[in-house]
Amino acid sequence: MRLPSPHPERPARVLVIGDLMLDRYLWGSCDRVSPEAPVQVVKVERETHSLGGAGNVVSNLCSLGAQVSLLSLVGLDAENTPLPRLMQQWGVSTDGLLRDAARPTTVKTRVLAAHHQLLRFDVEHTAPCSDAHAAAIVAGLQRRAAETDVVVLSDYGKGLLTPDLTRELIARCNRAGLPVLVDPKGRDYLHYRGATLVTPNRKEAAAATGLDLSSDAGIAAAGRKLLQELELKACLITLSEDGMALFEASGEQRLPTQAREVFDVTGAGDTVIAAIAFGLACGLPLRDACDFANRAAGVVVGKLGAATVTLKEVEDIA
Repeated sequence: MRLPSPHPERPARVLVIGDLMLDRYLWGSCDRVSPEAPVQVVKVERETHSLGGAGNVVSNLCSLGAQVSLLSLVGLDAENTPLPRLMQQWGVSTDGLLRDAARPTTVKTRVLAAHHQLLRFDVEHTAPCSDAHAAAIVAGLQRRAAETDVVVLSDYGKGLLTPDLTRELIARCNRAGLPVLVDPKGRDYLHYRGATLVTPNRKEAAAATGLDLSSDAGIAAAGRKLLQELELKACLITLSEDGMALFEASGEQRLPTQAREVFDVTGAGDTVIAAIAFGLACGLPLRDACDFANRAAGVVVGKLGAATVTLKEVEDIA
């Protein structure tokens, strides 16, 4: 297996565009049922935060050693959350964050006891972004294109990556000769046409194609359909414990899972697309970058929550 080898004088440069969120974790213990209702009572003992959504792609890229820029849309309340501090801790500028007074910053709060998630509640607003904000995202891409090796579109369906904006971003990346990788959302993938790579999981690929992916034949049919109809260079379907399936015009390749144990699959898709972007930015061919991503995912599913992986951790299992 070929591992990414960052240039000693210039790090891999990746631009992430997508739905930034705050992941909030309330950790505690649970040993009784409420007298008010048949629900468990959690005694909260600590609270932690991490970058979520497109932010998890960012933190995974930073953990691997990439130089990362982010373009996203948050609420005016973002300054009152840990988001700016978390971005600064990863060395990522907040200059690419647009503010929208009409929406709250997306926050996902998870309540855990004994390392098990008991509840999640979300604060979010998913209306499409305004034309003005879309234009600002395009302008942000234009300003950063010359200093970018790979672009990632991290679509969580929270309103930033509208179909029109997504098409425009992909078109501009193609004109600039920039690989553009898409973590897709929804059933209609037509606005992802022309991307370098899309990375749906099994359930997402089934919804997008209308096919049954419970068999190898179904997986192959879905991969070929997405590849052809969306005019992609490649399609990677992630299959959880069954690994991944990579489809290119030159053929298909199955990548068996590299996980030693599966503790939590939360955020594994973010790790996959981050690792592929990092590999490509370091000069790896696509197949080698996907193999690297498969091994990175094998590491991260052995951790709790939306975790990150380092290059050293992947090297240790290579």
